[in-house]
Amino acid sequence: MSLHLYNRRTVLKAGATSLALPFMESLGMAQVAKVAKAATAAVPKRFLFIGCGYGFTTHSFFPTKAGKFSEIGLTPGLEPLDRHKDDITMVSNLTNLGARNPHAGSTTYLTGADVGGTRRRKFINSISLDQVIAKNIGQDTRFSSLALCGEDASGHGPGLSMSWSDKGNPIPGIKNPLSLYHELFGQSKESSAEREYRLSQKRSILDAVVAELKFSKKKLSKTDQDKLEDYLQSIRQIEQSISKEVEWANTPKPNAPPNVPLPKPGDSMDGVQSLKILQQLMVAAFQTDSTRVITYRQPVDSLLKSWGMNIGSHTLSHRYSGARAEMSRLRDFKSMELFAGLIDLFKKTPDTNGQSLFDSTLISYGSNIRMGHGLKGCPSIYTGGAAAKLKTGEHIILPEEDTPLANYWLTLCQQSGIEMDSFSHSTGTISELVHS
Repeated sequence: MSLHLYNRRTVLKAGATSLALPFMESLGMAQVAKVAKAATAAVPKRFLFIGCGYGFTTHSFFPTKAGKFSEIGLTPGLEPLDRHKDDITMVSNLTNLGARNPHAGSTTYLTGADVGGTRRRKFINSISLDQVIAKNIGQDTRFSSLALCGEDASGHGPGLSMSWSDKGNPIPGIKNPLSLYHELFGQSKESSAEREYRLSQKRSILDAVVAELKFSKKKLSKTDQDKLEDYLQSIRQIEQSISKEVEWANTPKPNAPPNVPLPKPGDSMDGVQSLKILQQLMVAAFQTDSTRVITYRQPVDSLLKSWGMNIGSHTLSHRYSGARAEMSRLRDFKSMELFAGLIDLFKKTPDTNGQSLFDSTLISYGSNIRMGHGLKGCPSIYTGGAAAKLKTGEHIILPEEDTPLANYWLTLCQQSGIEMDSFSHSTGTISELVHS
C-alpha cells in the first residue's frame, strides 16, 4: 500500500503556515519586566549562525599563515573586515564529517549528520545546533529561535532553512523582511476570545489528522510507516508552536526600535537591500529580547544579481580564471563588506541592559563548502563577546587536518555558557581556540 501524504501535507501547510513560522523561532519581551532587577543580573547570551552557501576563493580569501591579523594582515577577500580585525577569528583545518553533498553548504552545517547514511532511508537529518541551544536558553522568550532564509537556496542544499528539529525535520525559514517585521512587531487585533477560539480550532484539526493517521498505521508497509512518522513529527512541531503562542498570547509584542524601518508591502528590493533590512531586524530581535538564537541561510544568487554579476553561483564556483576569477574575488569582498556592516550594527546597538549587543553575542559565519566542491577545510569565522576566553583577532591553524567541525561547535557553546558535553560527531573541544 502506498501512503499519499502530499495532499494532506499541502492542506496542513496551507492551514498552519501562519502558526508554524512564528513559533519555531524564539524569544520575546519577557525581559522587559525584568529590566528593573539589580544591575548584577546575568546578561543573556545570544547566538547568530550565518550560512554562506558556496564557499570562497581559496588563493585570495583564506590566510596561509597563523597569527594575529594585526601582524600577518588580512587577505584581499577579508579586507573589508579590517576595522574589526581585533574582534574576528578564522579557524582552519575544520571539516564537517557529516557533509557529503558538494552542493549543500548548509544542510548539515549545524547538524553534522550523514543524511544519506541511514539504512532504508534516503535522507534523514538530526537536530541542528541552534535548536540544542534554544532548548537551553529559549524558554523565557517569545520565540525559542528564529530561522531566516533568503529567497534563493543556491549552494545551501535541501532544507527550508539552516535549522532542523530534534527529529531531523526541516524548520521553515522566514524569507523576507516584511514577514520577519510582522513576526517581531506586528500587533494582533484579535480579542482574547477570538484568539482562544482560533487556537482551539487548530488543535482540533491537528488532533483529528493525528487520530486518522494512527488508525491507518497498522495497514502500512515499513517504508510507509517511516514516512508517516516523519509526517507526525511535523505535526508535533506545529503543536509545540501552538503551545508557545498560547504561552505568550497575553503578552504584547514590543514596539520596533525607532531606527528599524518597516518594509513596505510590494516594494521591489534587490538582494542586497533585502539583506541589509534583514540584518537590522536580526539585531532588533536581539535588542528587544524577542529571541536569543537566530540562523540565517544567506542567499547567493540574488546578491550576485545585485552586484551586476549575470552568472549563477554554481557556475561561479567552477574554473577560477579570467573574468570569472575576478567576479569570484569581488563576491568575496562584497560578502565581507556586508558582514562588516552587520558587526557595526551589533557594536552600536545597546541591549535591554544598556550594554553593546556585540558584547553578549556569538556570531558564526561559514559553510560546509570551502571552494568549488571542496568539503575539507570549510570556512569558519566567529566574532562577538559572548565567550570571554575565546581567542580573537587571529587566524588559527589547527594541528590536525579534518578536525571535526562538531568539536568547533562544542567549544564555542561551552565557552559561551551552554551546558553540553558533546554534539553530533564531536570527539572533544579545541584547546587552541581558548586562552589558557
